[in-house]
Amino acid sequence: MKGLRTRIRELREKFNLTQEELAKKVGIRRETIVLIEKGNYNCSILLAHALAKELKTTIDKLFIWGD
Repeated sequence: MKGLRTRIRELREKFNLTQEELAKKVGIRRETIVLIEKGNYNCSILLAHALAKELKTTIDKLFIWGD
């Protein structure tokens, strides 16, 4: 199993949001968005929910377990 992947970058770009803009909307630092997009940060369920809401999707569509 390769682990968790995210669609954050894909959806962020779809909505023309920079990492900085998305970070501000959910109350975190831009560097945290970078780490999440790279798969180097396990966010809380509260942050996952905030990101999914801001990117107009669901948690299960935002975060994908890869094999």
